[in-house]
Amino acid sequence: MYIWEQLDWPQFSWDEVALKPKLDKVRLLQGRLIGQTETAPAQADLQVEMDALIQNAIRTSEIEGEHLDVGSVRSSVARQLGLENAGFPNRTTPESESIVALLVEATHHPDAPMSQAQLCQWQAMLFPVGPGVLSAINIGTLRGEQPMQVISGRLDRPKVHFEAPPREQLEAELERFITWFNEPPTTLDTLIRAGIAHLWLITLHPFDDGNGRVARAVTDRALAQAERQSVRFYSLSAAIMTERDAYYKHLEQTQKGGLDITLWLAWFLNSLQAALEQALQRVDRVLTKSRFWQHHAAKVLNERQIKVLNRLLDTSGEAFEHGINAAKYQSLAKVSKATATRDLTELVENGCLIKLPGGGRSTRYTVALDKSDSNQGMCKQNNQWLKNNNDINQLKRP
Repeated sequence: MYIWEQLDWPQFSWDEVALKPKLDKVRLLQGRLIGQTETAPAQADLQVEMDALIQNAIRTSEIEGEHLDVGSVRSSVARQLGLENAGFPNRTTPESESIVALLVEATHHPDAPMSQAQLCQWQAMLFPVGPGVLSAINIGTLRGEQPMQVISGRLDRPKVHFEAPPREQLEAELERFITWFNEPPTTLDTLIRAGIAHLWLITLHPFDDGNGRVARAVTDRALAQAERQSVRFYSLSAAIMTERDAYYKHLEQTQKGGLDITLWLAWFLNSLQAALEQALQRVDRVLTKSRFWQHHAAKVLNERQIKVLNRLLDTSGEAFEHGINAAKYQSLAKVSKATATRDLTELVENGCLIKLPGGGRSTRYTVALDKSDSNQGMCKQNNQWLKNNNDINQLKRP
């Protein structure tokens, strides 16, 4: 028996006491993120929004096994945010334009009522050039008459994760969801509402294809409504992509369970917490970069040196955990070894880089940051996912 076959469907229930610590943690992180972005310089604020939107577009597609060109997505995001004349190359594609437009529409107009026509339009935006020669799917309309099974694995040995309600029930089920979404109970916690909306729409699976991306867009709108803020500084899809297998596992388990969805909501809130922590790291990174260039604004640097410094600042040590050496500088700047060595020496003399302990034939360097910039305010996950999964296990019923 699937969840939608339960007698009291869709009267969901959950353990409010068990979820309260997670809700409190998420709200604390939301407040920190909004506070940091409100005090950030306008350019830094825009950079954080742009990064989050790029992440959201790329990751929500990757969850479904589709890979977008990063450069094309960046170009589309720049155009949507009015930055097409800010030095970003025009590499947009119909796919990148459509997914970015969908995400912007979902969050920049949070108070717009949801409708079946709106959901169908969003699904159509996922297929800007049609279904393809090998597909026979309905675009811009609800799914066909065939049973909708969510499957994975080989074609000759498929695994059925769950089956959606039959087609003859779909219009009524979808209208019930839309009415609830537009007029939720006044006592319903707004974050719980976002988690329910995601699960409910995924359960209905109203389209032949694109259900996951549409459901995540609806979830983003619910979160924008919860925060009373249309600008998005974090990507829930990026956090879900990190735990993609667990995402599908929890959806499957919930579909085959009862109407107590505590475990699903716990996992959803954990994902939201991870997304916020990732966003706070990005904000710290952008602010650190902004302060660095303010401090070195009077320094005369060549284009190669600026490019490498920006690369080091943008990765915040992730790609260059052990610093950068002359060989790596050669590769990044496309220069000879002699030029790389000279550039690095000048950067050290200008106080932009410092030598790391060691030396020898492979001397390494790292960005010279103020102590106030290094590691302070950074939200380290420190195996947070392991802790969260342990928390979920404690919620399981015997």
